[in-house]
Amino acid sequence: MSEKVTKSSGNVFEDLGLPNAGERKVKADLALKISTMIKRQGFTQRKAANVLGIDQPRVSDLMRGKLSGYTVDRLLGYINTLGSDVEIVVKRRRPKYTGETRVAV
Repeated sequence: MSEKVTKSSGNVFEDLGLPNAGERKVKADLALKISTMIKRQGFTQRKAANVLGIDQPRVSDLMRGKLSGYTVDRLLGYINTLGSDVEIVVKRRRPKYTGETRVAV
């Protein structure tokens, strides 16, 4: 019995056929970055909540990838609040390809 293997597009949300796959991927990448920053700074979830101006359960959700209610803009703001700059670079897309949004971490 052989199994069919399908190469990933690089976006699990797209591979699963979920709506707004590009935005979901960007939000997940940003949340991962925020979670990493919180851990590197040695913050408890309570301390991170205080710094970010949200309550601790929302920090827990964020760190566990529960991102409903979060916008990309809000997540970018959290990165700034945690002490990092955000740089957005717009490049020409490759011919015959749809443009994409990526987070370089």
